[in-house]
Order: sequence, then structure tokens, then C-alpha cells
Amino acid sequence: MIAAVARRSASFFHEQKARQQQQELHVNTLQAVLCLSHTHTHTHARTHFAGIPSSSHAMDILWQYQFRIILLGDSTVGKSSLLKRFSDGIYSDVADPTVGVDFYARSLDIEPGVKIKLQLWDTAGQERFRSITTSYYRNSVGGLLVFDLTNRKTFDHVREWHKEVSEHILPHHMVYILIGHKSDLNKDRMVSRDEAEHLAAELGIRYVETSAKCNSNVDRAFELLTKDIYELMKMGEIVTRDGWDGVKSGLTGKVLYSADDEEELVAATPERGCHC
Repeated sequence: MIAAVARRSASFFHEQKARQQQQELHVNTLQAVLCLSHTHTHTHARTHFAGIPSSSHAMDILWQYQFRIILLGDSTVGKSSLLKRFSDGIYSDVADPTVGVDFYARSLDIEPGVKIKLQLWDTAGQERFRSITTSYYRNSVGGLLVFDLTNRKTFDHVREWHKEVSEHILPHHMVYILIGHKSDLNKDRMVSRDEAEHLAAELGIRYVETSAKCNSNVDRAFELLTKDIYELMKMGEIVTRDGWDGVKSGLTGKVLYSADDEEELVAATPERGCHC
């Protein structure tokens, strides 16, 4: 009798312990999901999600690829304003300086049937945060080099930003786009369009002038960069790699073909239909 009671007690104890372990595992999993944006213990990051639908529309948020994009440039050039306009559709004249790294997200339909999720990282321009922000360079596939059209020094520093990032990501490369921001302040302009276009040509990248305040060319800048990355993937010059977060395959796969390959594929595909 005593042995039977002991066995039942031991069984109950093991069941309770198993339930407790399962609950702890569930809690730890939830905590891990919530902390995904805090990949470095010394990084201050806030997460912002634009246009996330409810669970009843979960199929709407499936994406083929995820691109990690990083914004680069001096402090006060308006990187945060660009991201808030692009991801949340809002603008504020008062903006807190970025501390470490902020994280935003938005999806783009780059072509029919292809949705790209953009993971957008807003880096602090101050020198004291440079040791934090440099750790994000290597895991990014695209970069917006942002300068203030009304501040000559921020334009002069673009080459330094480009050189620093390019050296950190060797032997890989990043797809860049040069952004001349605050185009609404045309009367205060200190950098001409010709100068900026010349620098962009020298670096071999696109140039776009934007205004977060007036919502001018903001979406276009991100769309152009995303399309450039996608086209390089189709050409095989950018591929997903283990241990690299620059590009990730999503929940629904898509076989990529270059434009020439697609034409050959269409020509080689037999016509369907009735041949009575």
C-alpha cells in the first residue's frame, strides 16, 4: 500500500515538473521573440511595424525575401524622419536623436507575386555610437547614404561613410543609394544637384533628392534600392548565405530568373489548350 502511494506521488511529481518545464519553455520562447530586435546587449533599439494586418489576414504578410537595409549619415540629416515617413506615414518637426540603433519594418510588392519585407535600421550618426552601429554593417544588403542639402559638411562626409562601410563588409558588397534630404528647404540649399549627381556617379550609385516633410520621393528612394537588390539577386550576384542576415528567404519560395532566362523559359514552354 505504501509503495503504491509512493509510486503515485512520484508520478504526480514528475507530471507537475514536466508541466512546469513546458510552461517555462513557452515563456522563454515568447521572450525570445519579443527580444529579436535587441541583437546586441549594448544596443538601444525601438521597433516600429507599418501596416501589419490582423491574424485573420495572416496570408497577406507572407513574403518571398527579407532585405536588411541600413541608413547611414551624420546626425541631424533626417534619417529617422525618412524612416518614419516611409514606414508609418508620419512626420514631426520635433525628433529625438537616435541612440544606438532603431528598427523599422515595411513590405513592398516589387513585382506581381513578389513581396519583399524590408528590415530597416536607423543608425546614430554620433561618433560615440560608432562601435555599436558598425556591427550592423556586415549583416545589411542595402544602404541609404543620407546627407542634408542645407549642410555642406554632411555632404563632404558621404565619402567617409561609404569607405567605412565598404571596408567593414569585405569581401562582400552593399548596394547603395545616395539621398539628398530636406529638398523642401531649397532656399537654404548648400549642395547643388550637379555636385550630388557627380558624387553618385563617382561612387557608381543612384541619386535621389527627398523631403520627409513634404513626402517627396521618400517611397521612390526605398523602392529603387529594393528593386536594385532584387535585380542583382536575379542575376546571381547576391545570394542568401548561412549566418548572414542581409537577405533571407521567406515563407513562400520563388525561383529567380534573369530577364533573358525568363524569355527562354517562356519560349520553351509548350502551349496549353485543346488541339482537336
